[in-house]
Amino acid sequence: MKQEQVLKLFRDSGALLEGHFRLSSGLHSGGYLQCALVLQHPSSAEALGAALGALLKPLGANAVLSPALGGLIIGHEVGRALGVRAIFAERQDNVLMLRRGFSLGPTDHVVIIEDVVTTGGSTKETMTVARAAGATVVGAGSVIDRSGGNADLGAPFSSLVSLRLPTFQPDDCPMCKAGQPVVKPGSRQ
Repeated sequence: MKQEQVLKLFRDSGALLEGHFRLSSGLHSGGYLQCALVLQHPSSAEALGAALGALLKPLGANAVLSPALGGLIIGHEVGRALGVRAIFAERQDNVLMLRRGFSLGPTDHVVIIEDVVTTGGSTKETMTVARAAGATVVGAGSVIDRSGGNADLGAPFSSLVSLRLPTFQPDDCPMCKAGQPVVKPGSRQ
């Protein structure tokens, strides 16, 4: 799947948003990619998961781990494409962890799957969860890499789309300075 095909799915579903947004990283941006609007369509989720799975297959993962909530659907679809189990980590008392009986161990070679990577903070936090359980992290993937290839995850990383949408620290944000209200559209408040 080519980058333009992925962006067409985003455009067609109204998932390319413009405004003033606070990202999960805490940074502000004038652009937002709402993956949930694309992934709500099973055929689109399946196609994106298959394409991302094809990029990651050479890593030899035997499990997919995603952070909830954003990585759940695409992680499941990548797991389907790779023919491996797909589990997720979620927050309890503001700490990301394995719950619901999910476990990883020394025989697990895990790929971390996210919907969007900006700074890589959530992906790195999910890698820490996998490693703490004794698993080996073999790589990571996302539908969108907002960093334009600049996110350093410390592991092989693949995305279907790499683009650079400007981000700003809140106290340096031109939209804040102009008095434009900020919106937090993601899953982490």
